Amino acid sequence: MNIVFMGTPWFSVPALEYLIINGYEIKAVYTQPDREAGRGRTITSSPVKKKAEEYNLPVEQPENFKEPAVIEKLVSYKPDLILVFSYSQILPQKVLDIPPMGCINIHPSLLPRHRGASPIISAILAGDKFTGISIIRLVKKLDTGDILMQVQVPVTDYDTAELLTGKMSLISAHMILELLPRLAGNQIIPRPQDETLASYSGQLTKQDGVIDWTLPAIDIRRRIQAYNPWPGCYTTFRGKQLKIVTARLLPETGNVSPGQIVSLPDKNMLGISTGSGILGVTEVQLEGKRLMSADDFIRGQRELAGEILPS
Repeated sequence: MNIVFMGTPWFSVPALEYLIINGYEIKAVYTQPDREAGRGRTITSSPVKKKAEEYNLPVEQPENFKEPAVIEKLVSYKPDLILVFSYSQILPQKVLDIPPMGCINIHPSLLPRHRGASPIISAILAGDKFTGISIIRLVKKLDTGDILMQVQVPVTDYDTAELLTGKMSLISAHMILELLPRLAGNQIIPRPQDETLASYSGQLTKQDGVIDWTLPAIDIRRRIQAYNPWPGCYTTFRGKQLKIVTARLLPETGNVSPGQIVSLPDKNMLGISTGSGILGVTEVQLEGKRLMSADDFIRGQRELAGEILPS
C-alpha cells in the first residue's frame, strides 16, 4: 500500500513514525511551508517535516493545490491512500479523487461533536467527560465524512489541552495501525455522521485568554486548562499581565466582587472571587518573571487582600 502522509504539528508525528517503523510505504510527506516562529522570527520547519527528514522521506510543502504542477507531483507518487492528520489545509476535490482507496482523516473528537479547528480545547471548555478520536473518509465539506473508526478518551479534571493532546496523539497512532489492514481487506463498514448532533469549534485568538471574572469559577478553571499552553489565561495586575497557570475550585466566602482578591486559610493559594465561587490559584507567571507558586507571588506583594482584578 503506497501512502502519502499529510500533517504538520507535533501531534501528527507519532502516527507518521508508527507507520514508518511498521513497514508501510510512505511515498511522500506533505506539510505546511516553513514559517517564521519564536521571538527571533526564525524560519522554522514543521515537526512533521523534521521527522520525515530523519527517515529520508520526500517532503513536499505546497502553499495550496491550485497549480497543475502541484497536482501532477502528487499524482506522480501514485498513492493508494492519502492519510491526513492536522495538515492545516482543506483539500480540493481533485486531490480527494487521486488515490483509489480515497483520503482518510484523523480528527481528535467524537464526531460529529466538535468539528473544526480546536476540538480538544472545545472538549475541555464544555466539561466533556469523554472526548475521542474519529477516523473518517475525507470529503469536501469539513469534518463531515463517514466514520471508519472511533475511540473514546476520558477527560480528567487535571487535563490541560497539552496533556490531552499528547495522550490522543499516541492513541491515534495505534488506531491507524489497526485500521489500515482492515481497510485494505474491506472489513470496515462506514457509518454516516448524525448531523443533528454536530457542534463546531473555531480558531483561537490571543484575546480568548483574557479572564472574565464574572464567569463562574468552574468555567474560568476550564479555560485555564483548555488554553494551556496557548493562548494561556491572563488578567492585569498593577499594570502588568498576570498569567494564571493552575488553579482549584473553592466555595464562595462572603459577599465579594468578581475579580476581588480574598484571604484564604491556605496561604499557598491566591484566592480570587468569581461570578460563582472562589478560584484558588496555585501557580502564576507575572509579566517579565518566571513561573512561580502562588505562595512565592503572595510573599512578593503588599496588601493583596481586597484588590480587584479587571475583567
